[in-house]
Amino acid sequence: MKVIVGSRGSKLAITQTNWVIDKIKKANPHVEVELKVIKTKGDKIQNVALDKIGDKGIFVKEIEQELLEGKIDIAIHSMKDMPSTLPEGLKFSYVPKREDFRDVIILREGYNSLKDLPQGARIGTGSKRRKYQLLKYRPDLDIVPIRGNIDTRIRKIEEENLHGVVLAAAGVNRLGMDDKIKNRIFYVDEEIILPAPAQGILAIEIRKDDTKIEEILKPIHHEESKTQAEAERGFLEAIEGSCHIPVGALCTVNGEEISIDGLFGLEDGSVMVRKIVKGKKEEARELGLKLAEEIREEMKNVER
Repeated sequence: MKVIVGSRGSKLAITQTNWVIDKIKKANPHVEVELKVIKTKGDKIQNVALDKIGDKGIFVKEIEQELLEGKIDIAIHSMKDMPSTLPEGLKFSYVPKREDFRDVIILREGYNSLKDLPQGARIGTGSKRRKYQLLKYRPDLDIVPIRGNIDTRIRKIEEENLHGVVLAAAGVNRLGMDDKIKNRIFYVDEEIILPAPAQGILAIEIRKDDTKIEEILKPIHHEESKTQAEAERGFLEAIEGSCHIPVGALCTVNGEEISIDGLFGLEDGSVMVRKIVKGKKEEARELGLKLAEEIREEMKNVER
């Protein structure tokens, strides 16, 4: 049996996809797995800020189309890049174990933490979620909009005279950084920057009726990561978040109990509401929806 797996062409996307492919091969030695690289709209438009493109799913649509047409059998994405709803005929399959959910700042040499940075330090990020949470912690920072893959963003520290750039820890960890960079990585506590919903979780997307592929993927499943994905994605769907507005969520699993920490704000960052709900693990998605409703109600009261 031959299985074709679709992925974006960035170094991180290929690394993540090959990680999943290795897991599939180990669990299914009889299956031949082939990687197919697909260029997306988000890869083609590099000189425009994500919130200016105005298109949800700019890193996934072309891949999903090939999946629907049967040109590939599995699509691998970073789940945080996925729109809140999937196209008709597609679904998420089993969920592999989550990487580190935190954000990191790659700092200019000579600095070790956010507190070390001088007044007015320049920090690069294209994310409003990161921007406004950083400014809440350090209102003096100068947030500079940047885009690009991990290597490009790190280069911009020198090219644009930045004190640091913000990245997802999962990507940094999966790619591996040389020793020079490792000494400059500052992991940001979630109390300072709440991560994007499902950050660090890989989305494995398949056709809804493809039971053979589903069976092949079953051995790589991680139940706790699935619970976190359901809770955080439920919150994202109900809050109707996009790259235009600051949205964050993190589900913590403790036995049969979970807590979901959620953040939602106005596009300009003038209002941000953060709340936590707790409940049973089997109600993960419903609790995500409930948290979104509570935050939206509080937003109405703040805006009046």
